[in-house]
Amino acid sequence: MASQGTQVSLYEIINKVKDLDPESHRKWFDELKLITFDGGVMQIGCPESSMVQYLINNSSASFNKAAQSLTGHLVTVEFMTLEPGFMPQASGFDDHDASCRLNPDLTFDNFVVGPCNRLAHASCVAVANNPGETYNPLFLYGKVGLGKTHLLHGICYEMIKSHPASKVSILTCEEFVNNFIKSIKDGTVTKFQSQFRNVDTLVIDDVQFLREREGSQEEFFHTFNALYESKKQIVLSGDSAPGEMKQLEERLVSRFKWGLVARIDPPTYETRIAIVQKKAQLRGLVISEDVAEFIARRVKANIRELEGALTMIYALARTEQCEIDLDLATMALSVESDQGTRQLSISDVIKIVAEYYNVKLTDLQSKSRSQSISLPRQVSMYLARKHTRSSLEEIGGHLGGRDHTTVMHACNKIKMCKENDEELNLQIQKLSEMIAS
Repeated sequence: MASQGTQVSLYEIINKVKDLDPESHRKWFDELKLITFDGGVMQIGCPESSMVQYLINNSSASFNKAAQSLTGHLVTVEFMTLEPGFMPQASGFDDHDASCRLNPDLTFDNFVVGPCNRLAHASCVAVANNPGETYNPLFLYGKVGLGKTHLLHGICYEMIKSHPASKVSILTCEEFVNNFIKSIKDGTVTKFQSQFRNVDTLVIDDVQFLREREGSQEEFFHTFNALYESKKQIVLSGDSAPGEMKQLEERLVSRFKWGLVARIDPPTYETRIAIVQKKAQLRGLVISEDVAEFIARRVKANIRELEGALTMIYALARTEQCEIDLDLATMALSVESDQGTRQLSISDVIKIVAEYYNVKLTDLQSKSRSQSISLPRQVSMYLARKHTRSSLEEIGGHLGGRDHTTVMHACNKIKMCKENDEELNLQIQKLSEMIAS
């Protein structure tokens, strides 16, 4: 129950969040409930733990800013769920348990099935229904932005729902490697091995990250064997078929082929239309058939670019306070196209950031985690995402071969930090001006 002095409704706050951060807004925000508002702390309840984690990772700063703007007071927004035993994490990288890491957008219900992904989708559904029995391992592969991560999350959602007592772990291959390296440094290798060899289902995204990492390949080989021999489910994804992954040990490649290998291709025109409509529905947007067709014709590369186009249109509609129609969509994507003619590259952004922070380009591309290097690196990722049309994978590739989830985490972290750190916010503004000029 909100305190009697509260004059701002949750509806007003959510509507303000739409203006502040249209990219992160979701239709299910309407399901949020105001639990208490007392002593400068607003507690908001969510139906699922995955929604809590999504809001913490993507929307905390926007909700805080919206609440403070509407109330005129310093307000801190907290998200929680009534699910027993759930403890929200400050970041999706602290715990590999699937219940804390899943994106509520990425369910099977929200996945658009077409000729490009029919086999991959059907195999994922089969694995979710019969883990460890149908296809083990299941290996999905395809170019960036085609839905591999979506299907991996969908499997975890279904498994948790149908097998609530089972232990499901999902992480990127980079996280697996980094955790293994840390366990060696800390002398906790046995604990690391226990963490990943005693799960019912292990889901690893971007397994190509194992390339040229001999020690990590050795550890993953034994983890794979332990799970497989115990009839535990293994699900993997990569950017190419197992046999095409260079610098991977043959014994690993062989094991990746033991189960089912399913390819995902770029979506057809008809599938792209359906994807645009589904993404619009998730955000609570109403778009006409001709707008969906226009976006599908303009954007052909991958699903993430379709989402980016939809975000651009939505943001312009909010700014202009008008309905989304074909004229508005044409204007929004024309603006995006005009901006693209400047041909600003990721390298341009990284060079400007490196000069501003007085660090070497090689340091930004290194594995160094010192604050003096990690902050400029994360700022580079954030600004490259903001000022170029490059994919998360392309940005990560320019900064030491990091995967898309690492880039996404960096972008979310900088976005949140600059809201609460005036000095960082001024640095970002200055860098944006330098990049624009």
